[in-house]
Amino acid sequence: MGVAGHREGMTSRSVLRTGVLALLWGSCFLWIELALTGLTPVQLTVIRCALGAAVLLVLARVGGQRLPRSARTWGHLAVAALFCNAVPFALFAIGQQSVDSGVAGVINATTPLWSLLIGFSLGLDRDLRPVRLGGLALGFAGVVLIFAPWQQNGLMGLGAPALLGAAASYAVAFTYMGRHLVGKGGPMAISAAQLATATAWSALALPSSGPAHPNVTAIVAVIVLGVFGTGATFVLNYRIIEDEGPTAAATVGYLLPVVSVALGAIVLGEPLTVRVVLGMAVVLAGVAMTRLAVPRRPQEVSSRHHFTVISTEREHAGGCSVDDR
Repeated sequence: MGVAGHREGMTSRSVLRTGVLALLWGSCFLWIELALTGLTPVQLTVIRCALGAAVLLVLARVGGQRLPRSARTWGHLAVAALFCNAVPFALFAIGQQSVDSGVAGVINATTPLWSLLIGFSLGLDRDLRPVRLGGLALGFAGVVLIFAPWQQNGLMGLGAPALLGAAASYAVAFTYMGRHLVGKGGPMAISAAQLATATAWSALALPSSGPAHPNVTAIVAVIVLGVFGTGATFVLNYRIIEDEGPTAAATVGYLLPVVSVALGAIVLGEPLTVRVVLGMAVVLAGVAMTRLAVPRRPQEVSSRHHFTVISTEREHAGGCSVDDR
């Protein structure tokens, strides 16, 4: 095969893997919605974290990666697990008790906006160009448009702050992880340890979570969410970053909310309103503006590679990572 043919093959493979990853990640909100038919948010979070940890522990063992031994690293993982997994996973489940799964996927895409806001507030990001500030304002304007607090049939309620809190929690986690967990071990082992710690955090709330009413739909949904949406997606995302670079992985962040909205409408029959579609477009446009020609130092790029693969929702226009994860 010639050079041109090789590049074409790589492009096709990249498109396929990007599409599969967007489908897996974007479907997480669908699986959450289905799992809530028989599980409480806390129960869902515990099982999701445990299954994701189990998948990554096996892969880490196969790859010869060891769990961290330093008590200090485990301390940092405890903080990361709380803000990047336990809290946002639970908050998304709580929010989806009253807000559609498609809307939850769009709100997940605001994570880069929260990251930028935190960076500005703490002086970690001093690039205050008008285009970035405009993107920040535009992105949050899209959120307001989606929830429409001025309308009686708007989406404001307890679910809205829960979803926004989940996205903000991811942003806090990214800031912390970028400073304290970069280069601390094999990515699969570190991520497995983080999810195992998140399982322990979440289990603390089980006594007050209420009774479960399991059914086949809920059980299948939480298994798919944990094994594929939380564990297997890590591997696929990692391979895309390794083979094609972070730009290809970032593309998934912009596809994720589109997938979540489409699946919500097609599978769950959620209303596909003009306001939600327009709000999604505004949010993604705002996120894109904040990321225009942002100069990155080599260390920053390395940090993004690391914590993009630690999370399961994306910091690229949406986990722990919609473009950073």
